[in-house]
Amino acid sequence: MRIFKSRWFQRFARKEGIADEALREAVARAEKGQIDADLGGEVIKQRIARPGQGRSKGYRTIILFRRGARAFFVYAFAKSQRANIDDDEEEQFKEAAKHVLALTEKQLAELLKRGDFMEVESE
Repeated sequence: MRIFKSRWFQRFARKEGIADEALREAVARAEKGQIDADLGGEVIKQRIARPGQGRSKGYRTIILFRRGARAFFVYAFAKSQRANIDDDEEEQFKEAAKHVLALTEKQLAELLKRGDFMEVESE
């Protein structure tokens, strides 16, 4: 399973102190079928704990997710800042999932090289 984060998500995670280990853990839970919210169209929402706290008061992440293949962290928000994403945003994420999850290895390598995505290193 390869895990990636968008440039936007990388900045958000760095600012909020979200470690790659938390991203790997969220994907591991999803791989086991422990998905916090399945939005359809290969888009899921997973909770991630704030450093030193639990998941319920932490962050909500939007992941473009294909089990056993790839996961792309593309958006996140603090539960205290926002209740949820709106319907338009959900549709945009579903549309993005169609394209991003269909990328060839060559296309993905180019996006990584340009810095549009970063790969989360495995342990």
